[in-house]
Amino acid sequence: MKYMNAIKTVFLFFTISIATTAFGQKKDLAAEARETMLNATKFMVEKVSFNGGYLRLYLSDFSRRWAEQEAYPTQIQLTYGKTPSMGHMFLDAYHSTGDEYYYTAAEKVAQALIWGQLPVGGWDYIIDFSGSSSLKEWYNTIGKNAWGWDEYNHYYGTPTFKNGSTVEAARLLLRIYLQKLDPKIKPALDKAIAFILESQYPLGGWPQRYPLKHDFPFEKNRDYTSFYTFNDDVSWENLEFLIQCYTTLGEDRLLDPIRRGMNFSLITQQGNPQGGWAEQYDMELKPSNGRKYEPASLMPGQTYRQVMLLIKFYKYTGDRKFLARIPDAIQWLESSRLPADKTDGGKYTHPVFVEVGTNRPLYAHRKGSGFADGVYWIDYNDDNPLLHYGAKNKIDIDFLKEEFRKVNVLTPEEATRNSPLKVGRYEGLNSPQDYFLPDYASVKAPDEKAVATVIGSLDGQHRWLSKNEWISRPYTISATGVEANTAPFSTEGGAQIRDSSNQQYISTQVYLTNMKLLNNYISSLKKDKTTGL
Repeated sequence: MKYMNAIKTVFLFFTISIATTAFGQKKDLAAEARETMLNATKFMVEKVSFNGGYLRLYLSDFSRRWAEQEAYPTQIQLTYGKTPSMGHMFLDAYHSTGDEYYYTAAEKVAQALIWGQLPVGGWDYIIDFSGSSSLKEWYNTIGKNAWGWDEYNHYYGTPTFKNGSTVEAARLLLRIYLQKLDPKIKPALDKAIAFILESQYPLGGWPQRYPLKHDFPFEKNRDYTSFYTFNDDVSWENLEFLIQCYTTLGEDRLLDPIRRGMNFSLITQQGNPQGGWAEQYDMELKPSNGRKYEPASLMPGQTYRQVMLLIKFYKYTGDRKFLARIPDAIQWLESSRLPADKTDGGKYTHPVFVEVGTNRPLYAHRKGSGFADGVYWIDYNDDNPLLHYGAKNKIDIDFLKEEFRKVNVLTPEEATRNSPLKVGRYEGLNSPQDYFLPDYASVKAPDEKAVATVIGSLDGQHRWLSKNEWISRPYTISATGVEANTAPFSTEGGAQIRDSSNQQYISTQVYLTNMKLLNNYISSLKKDKTTGL
């Protein structure tokens, strides 16, 4: 018996030792993750940012830098929410670590956005802290010569909704305001909300830019920036933001714009047998052109997106009008499939563009190397299609049918059980201010080897460096007066050409990706009581 007790004691000792060692290793890794996060963030805040804002990419010596196009040192990027995304990441890290440094970093982002907010309340693609004269110079040189990037070829001086430029800035202001109810943030937030409401057309849609201007002629002297726009989720992103404001700020005045925004999807669905959607509509609600390679057409990809939104709108409202014509859209998607010999062996199902009336696929092409000799055109031939936009895509109609089947059997009461628009929307929350709080219970812990790899990849200057990025040639004028194509490098057909050298870059996206992984690791430990964190 004494012998058995001794064995049990030894076994228990080794078990406790192993558990203690594992606990210590896990705690050490957590400490390393926290230290790495803070060091990497201090580098971005104190060495990379300009007045609190960020661009997409920098040479490691900061001699050149890029948003979508090359940028001036005094500029920061709003496109694709690049600067706001940094603010959100700082707030996520603030929640997981409790370190006030991250909140201060997010405040700097907010102040940069407030500085760059245009008088009417929205934002352009770029904020230039040297002022409008510097920004106009950028548009007249780098922007004007970015072949294939029509949105940068002309200075408007007005806010844009494209690529989340306005709405992502506004969303960051909403979130940081809710964090501490800081009164310094509220005026800019109110101004942004007012701008989104003012720019909404009576029918419920939004233009790409506002206030409306018509001084950048395209086909038949029509400026597509004033058209009703679904492209790049303009309509939905604005709607989602207004719903978030209604949920958190409780302003009933937002309900009518929200309902009109949802109804606009019904208004713009085309009649049978082409019951789909376009990405832009002119003021007569006819499918319209956009950029030079965006013909007036119906788009299977946008139609898929709109069907999924109509399903969401039924779950928000319980109104079956949002479901009524989904079968028409699915029927059109079935009828606009590519012939079997055009699917690249089943890789694709639909063309990007479908001609109104004929249902024939349309394809965009280009040739040349820049504005001096470059052209775009549209035809029915799928040889040598435009590559930077895409010519064909894959639509999962069976998934769409199944989603519709599942929602179609729900009663309005069942469908709206979790609607953000119904009374009692704060159920389960401590307060409306909890809206943006992370849900730690749903965070999946990353693999610890991946965590260790990210920690180990931070260099001695606390940078996560990258290679093979997408860059452009500098703006130059040749001896014959030809200006260089300043768009990011691509083939004649538009395929990306990345830097194949060993040049090192500082990428905000790399920072965001690595920080998210480390932050998820720290967050996952908050639900593990054995760590003591």
